[in-house]
Amino acid sequence: MLDGLLTLGMLENGLKTADFMCCEDVEMQAFSGTFKVEIKRDGNVYMTEKPKRIRNKALFRDDNASLSQGQDKRWYFYFSLDEDQLEQLPEKLVRQAGAIARKVIRELILKQQAV
Repeated sequence: MLDGLLTLGMLENGLKTADFMCCEDVEMQAFSGTFKVEIKRDGNVYMTEKPKRIRNKALFRDDNASLSQGQDKRWYFYFSLDEDQLEQLPEKLVRQAGAIARKVIRELILKQQAV
């Protein structure tokens, strides 16, 4: 438990801020994290750290695309392209999705041959 002063504010972009200044002479281990913060009408503040995000490792990738499997065992195909390359999008999407699909087919064939 710490005594201190909590200052609530708002940035120019509309995002809220909360700064806590401790009034005690303490030494503690510094840390940072992503938190869910609730400030109640009576001034009580509740903070709960969110779990770390587990990133999906891409199994296959191309210039603008990747295929990964999530923690939920679902497959995810990700494709991104800069806005100024819109006219190239259809060709790149088809080419790179096809290349990744061919890699998956090869993997499936290798697994079947191993069995």
